Amino acid sequence: MQQETDGPNGTDEGNSAVVWSGQWVADRLGVGLDGDAALPELLGLALRRNPRRAHLLVSNVLGKHVPQRPSTVYGAGLGLGRRVRELLGEEDAARAVVLGYAETATGLGHSVADGLALAPYLHSTRRPVSGVAPVGGFEEEHSHATSHLLLPERPELLAGEGPLVLVDDEFSTGRTVRNTIAAVHARFPRERYVVVALVDMRGPADRERLREFAADLGARVDVITLAAGEVRLPEGVLERGQELVARHAGTDGPAPVRVGPAAPVRAEPGWPRGLPDGGRHGFTPAHRDVLQAALPRMAARIAAALPAVRRRVLVLGTEELMYAPLRLAEALERLLPDSDVRYSTTTRSPVLAVDDPGYAIRTRLVFPAHDTPADGPGERYAYNVAGGGFDAVVAVTDSTGDTPELHAPDGLLARLGEHTGSVLLAVIPSYVPASAVAGAGLPEPLRGPAFSSYAPDDVGWLLQDLSDVTLEAPTEEREEAIQRGGAHYAESLPVEYQPSEEYQALYRAALDASASRVARAVGTVTETVLAERTRRPVLVSLARAGTPVGVLMRRWAQHAHGLDLPHYAISIVRGRGIDENALRWLADRHDPADVVFVDGWTGKGAVTRELADALRRSGFDRAGFDPRLAVLADPGQCVATYGTRDDFLIPSACLNSTVSGLVSRTVLRADLVGPHDYHGAKHYRELARADVSRAFLDAVADRFTDVGEDVTLDVKALSATDRTPTWAGWAAVERISEEYGMGDINLVKPGVGETTRVLLRRVPWKILTRRGAGADLDHIRLLAHQRGVPVEETDGLPYSCVGLIHPRYTRGATGADGTAVAS
Repeated sequence: MQQETDGPNGTDEGNSAVVWSGQWVADRLGVGLDGDAALPELLGLALRRNPRRAHLLVSNVLGKHVPQRPSTVYGAGLGLGRRVRELLGEEDAARAVVLGYAETATGLGHSVADGLALAPYLHSTRRPVSGVAPVGGFEEEHSHATSHLLLPERPELLAGEGPLVLVDDEFSTGRTVRNTIAAVHARFPRERYVVVALVDMRGPADRERLREFAADLGARVDVITLAAGEVRLPEGVLERGQELVARHAGTDGPAPVRVGPAAPVRAEPGWPRGLPDGGRHGFTPAHRDVLQAALPRMAARIAAALPAVRRRVLVLGTEELMYAPLRLAEALERLLPDSDVRYSTTTRSPVLAVDDPGYAIRTRLVFPAHDTPADGPGERYAYNVAGGGFDAVVAVTDSTGDTPELHAPDGLLARLGEHTGSVLLAVIPSYVPASAVAGAGLPEPLRGPAFSSYAPDDVGWLLQDLSDVTLEAPTEEREEAIQRGGAHYAESLPVEYQPSEEYQALYRAALDASASRVARAVGTVTETVLAERTRRPVLVSLARAGTPVGVLMRRWAQHAHGLDLPHYAISIVRGRGIDENALRWLADRHDPADVVFVDGWTGKGAVTRELADALRRSGFDRAGFDPRLAVLADPGQCVATYGTRDDFLIPSACLNSTVSGLVSRTVLRADLVGPHDYHGAKHYRELARADVSRAFLDAVADRFTDVGEDVTLDVKALSATDRTPTWAGWAAVERISEEYGMGDINLVKPGVGETTRVLLRRVPWKILTRRGAGADLDHIRLLAHQRGVPVEETDGLPYSCVGLIHPRYTRGATGADGTAVAS
């Protein structure tokens, strides 16, 4: 592969025989460039894998397909912006708004806006953002992916009367620009538009169409480019181009240079808090000042993470994220004058690769999409990276793109690692507009005694009351529907278990025996939160198992520090995510950074993962919500904030609603929960006589004074302990699932709390207990006996017990002992 040099055409330094990077296509298809002498320096040619257009104009100064010096890329856009400012004059330039096109021109448009100095910037996007309503959109007919959305945080950004400057990498026919202007002008009319591109390749007919369009619109439209000309296309070029693509398919470039790919290393750039990652929702001159001041520090942090040998370094942006990595690369280029720093980005555009000096796309890497575009998953590409001789590649993505697909064995990071000795990953927080998390207009939380038996100040339930809806179904019917895939567990409720006198006596004995242990764990987790997370936490428990713990943590803060902490309960549903409307309400009234999510215990860690994944998918992590869960007990070793990692009996796990404020587990069903509703739950007022919710809280809180010294020692010990989650519980569940032929790890419920739930709500198959487990499991043994479920003692169990839900359950099939059997 040829080495790029100072020249924008990327030719070999010192080579007197310069080969134009469009010559291969020109020789075979007769395609040529007519016009300004600078065109061959600015553009090469390649063949598209696109039925709409055979050729691709490959820019040598855009930083998309051809790795280029970042100063060259940024300088091209900056210079165009200064020319626009000269054209408009200082007064109109100060009123202008710049609009760039996704994905190719997002960085170019931003650079043009920098050249105007005082212009705010917005770029179109193909990524829908939950909670942000588009103010417009348009189509790009010839593109591989055509639909563009306009998602400004402030819709009035486009409403001013000043000029609108539209920036694209090339101006080929003008159809996209006319579509854009028509869409924007219909809603936000203005008198003047300026079209900016690196090259203007329109023919006379297209130029006339723009003149007529402007006249019909009653507006002035100017065009500014680095060079102008036309693409010479012979007859039949589309068909012959597709034949060439088919003939050379599979020639992606050199084989990997490493036996095993280089493992990626995270390099935290220290992106300024609240600074947008780009122009998807708007970028103001004030934002530009913040970025400019932070760039030297961020470049220094990345440089410190680079390997000692760094002769040639590539900073690689990802799809629409072009400007932030460009500016980081430019700052790195200034910081490392002895290194050859280059910049390019990945793309969704499929292009043929041919390793020939006269062809613009020498190599390509193929990997699965890791972003969240409207058109869903697919292949993505990085061109001219393989074979580039890079000692290190710094991949820059936003947090929305930091997905499992990015880290997959065939993902971008692994593919890069095959062709360089060092891969760094720099993740920039994806900016979330306030409108995406606003909770104004949502209902206030439900409170006792109208909803739940808790005191009004104990907890506010961010739920809707479904008490009058019949949701219960027999346990066997629910299990059959769930396992056959016909229903989700959150669409119905199990019939509430009514404990026998014998079972209630066991509960009372368990509470008396373990109240001090629970109190100690409550104090430890609360003090850890106050010491390590925030001094004014907003406790948000995951209904319903987390709610008694949240109330107790609130009581500890009052007891030990005189703090009156807010406490809310919200719904999270495995496989369906967290209640986003509840998060919007919280973000509207509290600082998301103060929110601490609380649960009772961890099993294998499914809820822990669901919380992190749900916040990431919805974008609420970028609004400041911290996915780290705080729990009373962490036997699964899934979290770093806990009261204990022992698997012991938490008495509140023994019962259902009667120890959780008479509230059911939460419900998420489309006919009951609309897009603007909270998830639902029921208040079982009819069970008031059996309710022990407040008695449980009082029994534990009465031990707070007794355990104070123990809590102090525990917190001190934890502060010196490596609490990094090991996910040992998840590994154990996978082993048990395989050993017992479960076929689904969701049917394995580890720990005392989860095993109790299996016996109360599901169709249990068998219970595994650690050999020698004592009175902590008396209630488990009683429930198993009442339901005819075998209990097996076993060695090497990391939990006190594990409940196995019956696999392949079919209602009506039972064994001699009365337990359900597989069909």
